[in-house]
Amino acid sequence: MLTKVFHDDAELAREAAGAAAAALRDAIARQGRARFIAATGASQIQFLKELTASPNINWRQVEVFHLDEYAGLPMTHAASFRGYLLDRLIKPAGVERYHLLDGEGDLAAVCREAGAALNAAPIDVALVGIGENGHLAFNDPPADFLTEEPYLVVNLDEACRRQQVGEGWFADLAEVPRQAISMSVRQILKARKILCLAPDRRKARAVKACLEGGISPAAPASILRTHPDVTLYLDTASASLLDKRTLAKSKI
Repeated sequence: MLTKVFHDDAELAREAAGAAAAALRDAIARQGRARFIAATGASQIQFLKELTASPNINWRQVEVFHLDEYAGLPMTHAASFRGYLLDRLIKPAGVERYHLLDGEGDLAAVCREAGAALNAAPIDVALVGIGENGHLAFNDPPADFLTEEPYLVVNLDEACRRQQVGEGWFADLAEVPRQAISMSVRQILKARKILCLAPDRRKARAVKACLEGGISPAAPASILRTHPDVTLYLDTASASLLDKRTLAKSKI
């Protein structure tokens, strides 16, 4: 895993967006299309602004897939990831081919249908983040590292749910759904290239556990260290607890 540390979130977002844009352009040049897994959440907002403003991406040739979605949450809710992607990626960029997870539908059927579309061809680029509890997508610890199912219905732990309140998406813990649809860990690892954005001091403990601890379901994002092409984007705040030896191997 290549780790890069930036002075602030704005610089991180610019660099990550540049890398994502280059990967999308390369895929389109090689095969006439690019298949892209998009992440959501507070850590991705500035990145998506930069990415949708990137030049020379033919977004009509980009097919977008959705990492996760709350169960039972209407798309009109501020926390809906469907609404988030429509407002921050799909509409601004003019994406015509996209697959959104309907958390209000039959969850098992949604998982099957989205999984079939996802597995129709390889994924070129996956964007992910790291949760405050180390989660990857909505795979909270202890995460399932074994299932080959592309999407799962998962139970959200309290730490994950509290993060959503802390980021301002919900007024209190009672409002946060207890279940979600999530792309599985093994499915994420099937992407050819993974970009992981994890800025903010709130992520520092999780980043340390995922980089310096063992590869374990207790620290779900640690599994990214097994993938051959992952770049982790940190700011100085999220990298603040890392050992000097870890930082010495990073690009700053």
